[in-house]
Amino acid sequence: MSDPIAAASGILIRPLTPTIGAEVLGVDLADLTDAEFALIQQALTEHQVIFFRDQDISVDALKAFGARFGTLDVHPNDPGLEGHPEVMMIHADEKSKRVAGEMWHSDVSCSNEPPMGSILRMFQVPESGGDTLFASMYAAYEALSERMKVMLDGLTAMHDGGPYYRAVNQIIGRDDGGRSYPTAVHPVVRTHPASGRKCLYVNSMFTTQILGVPVAESDALLAFLFDHVKNPQFQCRFRWEQHSVAFWDNRCSQHYAVWDYFPHVRSGYRVTVRGEQPLA
Repeated sequence: MSDPIAAASGILIRPLTPTIGAEVLGVDLADLTDAEFALIQQALTEHQVIFFRDQDISVDALKAFGARFGTLDVHPNDPGLEGHPEVMMIHADEKSKRVAGEMWHSDVSCSNEPPMGSILRMFQVPESGGDTLFASMYAAYEALSERMKVMLDGLTAMHDGGPYYRAVNQIIGRDDGGRSYPTAVHPVVRTHPASGRKCLYVNSMFTTQILGVPVAESDALLAFLFDHVKNPQFQCRFRWEQHSVAFWDNRCSQHYAVWDYFPHVRSGYRVTVRGEQPLA
């Protein structure tokens, strides 16, 4: 992205691929000016996920950065960091039985107002492995045939947090106390409120059924779409370093955390920024 304000401020925005992802260099997330914040906001809208290096910032600074974009959300299943309910601990080590995000998804899409964005800061990473893949749902939608786009436009789908979160709790041996989890109905194709572009909004973690069609047709269509979004042409891959930060827009992207580093340690903190009800 060539921007005179960015150039004058010393900020460099370097795309990872032509489709999705960019590194933002030359900023301190703990001490942003209003102009720098506006550039970051613009870069997120344009690139869907943005990355920062060498950000050794405190939990409070991470929360303050996220809060500039909106209200911070509390995760419906994972307990927050002690004293910081909005901060989700992302951790895996030799005792882990699973890791967060090991399937393509958009965070907490089962909420009626799903997160606008998620911000993850890693403070301990393995020597190799532990990358995160991100996929553009703009590109996934635009790659569909015109006939498929016509069919999908106007359809809605159920997003249910129960099946996934209960399965996670069973794997790790956590008693969820019979709690209920959020469910919501969202358009299969949503329009991004900032860019105005259309994108797919179904994911294999939470989307359980397309409404208004027979179950067999819903299952077949979702299976196709879940496979379709895995196309490498829609993706970028981010290699974490200590104190790296990733900020992704859940409204137009999906991500997948690769667990190829067992038994090594990977730890970080994540905050999510509350979004709006998705609109077709």
